[in-house]
Amino acid sequence: MIISGGGTGGHIFPAISIANAFRQRFPDAEILFVGAEDRMEMEKVPAAGYSIVGLPVSGFDRSNILKNFKVIGRLIKSLRLAGKTIRDFQPDIAVGVGGYASGPTLWMAARQSVPTLLQEQNSFAGVTNKLLAKKARKICVAYEGMERFFPAEKIVLTGNPVRGDLTAGENKREEALRYFGLRPDKKTVLVVGGSLGARTINQSIEKGLKEIVASGVQFIWQTGRYYQEDARKALAEFPDAPVWCSDFITRMDYAYAAADLVISRAGASSISELCILGKAVILVPSPNVSEDHQTQNALALVRKEAAILVTDKEAVQELVPKALEIVKDDIHLKQLTENISTLAQRNSAERIVDEICRIIE
Repeated sequence: MIISGGGTGGHIFPAISIANAFRQRFPDAEILFVGAEDRMEMEKVPAAGYSIVGLPVSGFDRSNILKNFKVIGRLIKSLRLAGKTIRDFQPDIAVGVGGYASGPTLWMAARQSVPTLLQEQNSFAGVTNKLLAKKARKICVAYEGMERFFPAEKIVLTGNPVRGDLTAGENKREEALRYFGLRPDKKTVLVVGGSLGARTINQSIEKGLKEIVASGVQFIWQTGRYYQEDARKALAEFPDAPVWCSDFITRMDYAYAAADLVISRAGASSISELCILGKAVILVPSPNVSEDHQTQNALALVRKEAAILVTDKEAVQELVPKALEIVKDDIHLKQLTENISTLAQRNSAERIVDEICRIIE
């Protein structure tokens, strides 16, 4: 099997989950990943124990058309390398999880008569997957209503695979709070902006530190690697702030277990994790993603009263006051928790492997 895609943790972690579930069922299976050569999959995939081939592919620059001559050159090289990889490896199936590399890989797989399966993580389908859908045998989705983008007879509702270790912290709230050095008698808000961080979310917390200190609510704050220094400077002005802060959280299972409320971007993987763990959440969609798909992801939950939406534009002024208001409202918290839990799609990786097996057979 070839699995292709990546670029962000939201694409990579589901891909690795699918590979792990497939290998559990078929221990002798050969699995090869194909990613973009300068993206984080080149580090994360080998760390998970799988081989990976990197393509020189990159995304189109919508703001500067002239820069796309280089992008087209890289795409042509990537198509050639993807074609060679498929001829050499001779996969029984190619699985695309979204991200730059999945386009050339699955396109060339289909041209060489290798059956393909797509995994669309978002509620608003990406351009690449829409183009690849015509040749795909099956399209595994995480949201209802995806007939807007894909042929209905190809769609299977499986949900998004999530990291298997996240449920390890369930029912361990006090243990988790001890891990972060926080108090069990206080409400806790978890702030995450993805592995690289989210500038607006971090700026919102920095601006709201005075309110946080006065509120009696404690925070776990993951800044991401680019924003840690700014966060430290801001916290130095409030030495008594009940805030655990780091650029990266190793024990995300504990972070979720400790949290009464989560503040997060609206990436597909993050939302799937929050649904499975049943966590009340304020979503701040990133405006810097293709087709504004994070806003569409967030609205899919908001329509079912399963999340609160604060726009990126409003966040610096409104995010912290809104979080403090909700985390102190037990009735609202309970309603959000119950509603988001009903949207959980469990055992997603195994269900996707079921579809892969049907195609191979």
